[in-house]
Amino acid sequence: MSFSGKYQLQSQENFEAFMKAVGVPDDLIQKGKDAKGLTEIVQNGKHFKITITTGSKVMHNEFTVGEETEMDSITGEKIKSLVNLEGDNKLVTMYKNIKSVTEINGDILTSTLTLGDIVFKRVSKRV
Repeated sequence: MSFSGKYQLQSQENFEAFMKAVGVPDDLIQKGKDAKGLTEIVQNGKHFKITITTGSKVMHNEFTVGEETEMDSITGEKIKSLVNLEGDNKLVTMYKNIKSVTEINGDILTSTLTLGDIVFKRVSKRV
């Protein structure tokens, strides 16, 4: 299944708790909690370009499944990560004790970030 498309954030759970746990300052948490982020994914085989726009903040990552690459983390720092594809609809990676799972199911894109017992879930719909 292709991930390519634009997805508008519909709902999110545990945003504030997760952002505090990873060290995002309170003022940025307040700015981001009500922003309706837009995720754009361009998939070409195993190569992905993902751009997430939340308000004035833009995060851009590019990677090839199965190859270690440097990416921007949620806190803005550069991290090395290896993204794997599980089945044909789930991207999975681990970085800094955070497990990230992005899954496509029809027109719904679900991103789940887990740090310890805190699970941050974002659900977006294709636009």
